[in-house]
Amino acid sequence: MILRPYRPSDLRELVELFYDTVHTVNAGDYTAEQLDAWADGAPDLAEWNRTLLEHTALVAVEGEALLGFGDIDASGYLDRLYVHKDFQRQGVASALCGALERAVEGERTVTCASITARPFFEGRGYQVIREQRVVRHGVAMANYRMEKRPPAQNACYAAENAVAPQAETE
Repeated sequence: MILRPYRPSDLRELVELFYDTVHTVNAGDYTAEQLDAWADGAPDLAEWNRTLLEHTALVAVEGEALLGFGDIDASGYLDRLYVHKDFQRQGVASALCGALERAVEGERTVTCASITARPFFEGRGYQVIREQRVVRHGVAMANYRMEKRPPAQNACYAAENAVAPQAETE
């Protein structure tokens, strides 16, 4: 598997992967109505292409097969992370997510994770900030605003809040 930058020629295959992944992988956690609202099969291709080009967007490929994709903006917002339904649990999401997290230098990475993706992100050190009810095409569904701070920041935070030992006096 290799990770490479997104190219506009990838767009059609990415939106098909997105639709198929949502409608299969997430089917255990969302109703058919919610899945249709989330991925209706008619995305705004110009908008997808614009944001993928503006963000750091990576595609995972192996030979001719597109395994997954993801993107993150300059502020550290991890917008999309999707893996083809036939390549789940093979390290694709971990590779993409790790590369995207390293691509931006910020004090934190934030994402809005589905019920399905929440355990994956928790395993990577993300913490739930809040549960959200989002509405798409008039249909409400749950997701989670999650945040990850770099380990160095966590250590700095711990050091800032530690009680300093008292110096010995003579």
